[in-house]
Amino acid sequence: MQPPVLAPPRVALEATDLVKTYGSGGTAVRALDGVTATFTSGEFTAIMGPSGSGKSTLMHCLAGLDTPTSGSVRIGGTEISGLGDRALTLLRRRRIGFIFQSFNLLPTLTAEQNILLPLELAGRKPDPAWWDAVIRSLGLADRLHHRPSELSGGQQQRVACARALITKPDVMFGDEPTGNLDSRSGAEVLGFLSASVREFGQTVVMVTHDPVAASYAGRVLFLADGRVRGEMRAPTPESVLDYLKQTGE
Repeated sequence: MQPPVLAPPRVALEATDLVKTYGSGGTAVRALDGVTATFTSGEFTAIMGPSGSGKSTLMHCLAGLDTPTSGSVRIGGTEISGLGDRALTLLRRRRIGFIFQSFNLLPTLTAEQNILLPLELAGRKPDPAWWDAVIRSLGLADRLHHRPSELSGGQQQRVACARALITKPDVMFGDEPTGNLDSRSGAEVLGFLSASVREFGQTVVMVTHDPVAASYAGRVLFLADGRVRGEMRAPTPESVLDYLKQTGE
């Protein structure tokens, strides 16, 4: 009996020879210097690097929040670099989820209204089964009618996670998502991100400076001076810290 032939992993996100330059002439700064990287569907990747390494610029270009000077970005097979403003807005709304360090919740809306906002903007109704799964996995059932000011920082970030996931995005981006949280709340959010990959097949790309946060990912991509300098699979806090010490990052 022949063993089953496994299909190759699907590419959720791909950057090819990305260059991003700010300014011109003698004052030009090359924030990204030919970055090529592939992000597989159902994978949790952390992007690390020292201040000024280009990690935030890379994430902004990958997510369509910034336009590269040259190179290309493909999300689920769609080339986004040449899209117009309206097409890019629709793509971000429908196929990308965001989790920010500062939560970015609307203070006048309840948790439930904040979570549903991306669907409202897209003119879509929530899938009841998916809604139940997301709310249950984040433990938000008893917080849905609270406004952000009535929630702890960890609860606010869990609401932000639910908002990012509710559209079933191709890719969910986290920009230092635990940066404003205490260690316990941060661990809860990171645990959820890992679970969303494991249980929902979600693709997560997270920028972080924290080796502990990076250890929740399946892969770490290391940047320095606008270039990819290394990669690590199955990271631990210790292995990430050792790498950063050895490379002086």
